[in-house]
Amino acid sequence: MTTPNLPLTGVRVVEMTHMVMGPTCGMILAQLGAEVIKVEPPGGDKTRSLGGMGTSFFPLFNRGKRSLVLDLDKPADQETMHRLLASADVFLENFRDGLLGRQGLGADELKRKHPHLIVAGHKGFLSGPYEHRPALDEVVQMMSGLAVMTGTKAKPQRVGSSANDIMGGMFGAIAILAALYQKRGGGADGAGIRIGLFENCLFMVAQHMVEYEMTGNRPRSMPEREHAWPIYDIFETAGGERIFIGVVTEGHWQSFCKEFGLAELLNDAALRTTTDRILARGRIIPRVAEVIGRQNIAELSATLDRLNICFSPINRPEDLFDDPHVLREGGLVGATNADGAPFRVPALPLEWNGGSIGDGLKVPALGADTAAILSELAPAAKRAAGKAQ
Repeated sequence: MTTPNLPLTGVRVVEMTHMVMGPTCGMILAQLGAEVIKVEPPGGDKTRSLGGMGTSFFPLFNRGKRSLVLDLDKPADQETMHRLLASADVFLENFRDGLLGRQGLGADELKRKHPHLIVAGHKGFLSGPYEHRPALDEVVQMMSGLAVMTGTKAKPQRVGSSANDIMGGMFGAIAILAALYQKRGGGADGAGIRIGLFENCLFMVAQHMVEYEMTGNRPRSMPEREHAWPIYDIFETAGGERIFIGVVTEGHWQSFCKEFGLAELLNDAALRTTTDRILARGRIIPRVAEVIGRQNIAELSATLDRLNICFSPINRPEDLFDDPHVLREGGLVGATNADGAPFRVPALPLEWNGGSIGDGLKVPALGADTAAILSELAPAAKRAAGKAQ
């Protein structure tokens, strides 16, 4: 499903991906207006049948696509695939190197038959010693040090979402947009793009790598880190609910202490600078916790909002369906699953001409568009046959 006047209207993307990284890339392109055709084997993308934490993967990352079933072990379907690629601008895949070559879709053959095509391969690793390895989000978080920075060396902890897979799909979309821009500017015809899940995670931990490079100090993990501000903590309120508060500027410190009756901290000559306060966190935080512990969370939130001080309740993901900002117009978009059931999903984190995009997208049933797509390709096949005679 596409909406007129979206920037990628008229761009055709053929996608052979599964799980999260590749489908995320296709999902973003679809929401930006591209026609995304998902090519699935006769049994369907195995992600369709995942349960548990994987239940949302297929519907979430495959909204707005068309589903075409091809058996690429059959020469006839391989030929159909090449006719489809001849009509496409972009080909997305996320299979191990060499696998598509056995189905007539190797890199050399694609370049020879479809020099116009932008080919984006979402892989575990970029070219190098590890390029042959498969990878998972959790694997690269352990390899890159992100799991240690999120937890500790003794107890590494992955982040609580498929962050690298999703971000890898975003980098794929960025690279594809750059290649499309180059083509429309009269540059190179096609492009070969490789996106690495590990390198994506490496990009995320670059701030810690560069800290070490510049200082020689090993960066501390989040639970062990040195604080950069005097108040940057989770506190318990009067009702037992918890709230995060970050007092990060001189103005915040002044406002916070005045508002909550902390004159003894504000007037303490030993707490004149931010550095002084950081070094004195051992006595500041217990005093602040005592004050916050007497506050009602709703009133406290209103006060912090008025003071322009950063704060947040400690939410679970399901709580966001009741958040007034998420519930604003355009915060959530509607979608329809392959079985016809509706569901809500956060919109892309951008506004396009003042509004959100991607509302009303449908998750395709397996092979739902096979007949229509084959019918669309038939005239091209006839023209090709006529030229051959």
